Amino acid sequence: MVGVGKLLKQAQKMQKKMKEAQESLAQEVFEVSGGGGAVTVKINGQGEFQNLSLDPEFLKEDPDFVSEAILQAIRDAAAEAKKRSEAAMGDLTGGLQMPGLF
Repeated sequence: MVGVGKLLKQAQKMQKKMKEAQESLAQEVFEVSGGGGAVTVKINGQGEFQNLSLDPEFLKEDPDFVSEAILQAIRDAAAEAKKRSEAAMGDLTGGLQMPGLF
């Protein structure tokens, strides 16, 4: 049986690594395009939107099409941020040996 002290050290080490990973994700910005490149969304690894750019010519299109393309680009950006965040955190928690937590 693993000692409590060892488990606490593992947990503290993982907590530190998770904080570092979260800080790194906050600095990492992903760019996702939609609508044939007419919509560009920038989002960081923590899911915070940084920028939304629209091609002025695109805005002349049907309003429903424009709305749908913008919404889809935002969804894609959020999914990308979530995927990257889960991958980063999964790498950290994969080695944890604490029964009952994962």
